Amino acid sequence: MTSLQVADSFLVANGKVRGLDLHRRRFTASCAALGVEAGEYFDDQVKRLPAFGRWFPRFELDADDNLSVHLRPALPQGGRIRVVVHDGPDPRTRPLVKGPDLEALGALKSQATKAFGADEVLLTDPDGVVVEAAYSAVLWWEDDTLCIPPTTRAYLPSVTSELVRRIAAAEDIEVAERARTAADLATTEVWLLNALHGIRPVEAWNHDPIDPLPFTRSKPWQQTLLGLATGI
Repeated sequence: MTSLQVADSFLVANGKVRGLDLHRRRFTASCAALGVEAGEYFDDQVKRLPAFGRWFPRFELDADDNLSVHLRPALPQGGRIRVVVHDGPDPRTRPLVKGPDLEALGALKSQATKAFGADEVLLTDPDGVVVEAAYSAVLWWEDDTLCIPPTTRAYLPSVTSELVRRIAAAEDIEVAERARTAADLATTEVWLLNALHGIRPVEAWNHDPIDPLPFTRSKPWQQTLLGLATGI
C-alpha cells in the first residue's frame, strides 16, 4: 500500500512553470486538511528547483506527515494517444486528492499498456459517466462547446484543465459540464490533459484502428497553454 497522503507534480522547463499558484493551492490545501502546513516548505523548495533543463518534481506528504520533494527528469512531451476504457472496479479511494491512489492508477495504466498498447486509461463512475483518466483530466468538444465532466462527480481537480478553461473564457468559447459515457465520446474530439504533456488528443480507443484525425483543434490550444509558463 502506498505511503503517500498527498502529492503534486508539475513541469519545470528552463525555470518556467504553468499554473504554479494552482499547484501550490491544491497541494497545500490537501495537506492542510490533514493538519499539515505545507506553504512555507513548498515555497522554499520551489526556489531550489533548477533554472535550466526539463524537470518534473513531485512534492509529497507521506503517512508520517513528512514533507519531501523528488526532483525527476521530465519525460519527452507526448502527442496523440490511444486510450482504453476501464471496465473493472474503480481503483480510486480518495479521488479528490492527488497522492493516495497514484500507485493503484499506475498499475492500472501498466496493465492497459500491456494488453492494448494504450497510453492512458479512461475511468467512469458507477453511472458509467466519464470522469477522468488515470493520470489525466478529460475534455472534449461538442460542436463549438468545450465540455468537461460534471463537477458534482468525483474526480481530481486538474490544474491543466483549469488553465485550458481560462483560455476558453478569454477566447469567449463556451464551456459546459456534461455527463457522457465512453461510448458517447468515441465519435467526438477528446483531449486528455496533464501537467507534463499539456493537451493530447485521443487518436484511438481500445483495439480500434488509429484514426489519423486530419482535423484537430489541439495544436493552437497547446501553443497557447505552453505560453502560460512563467518564471519561478
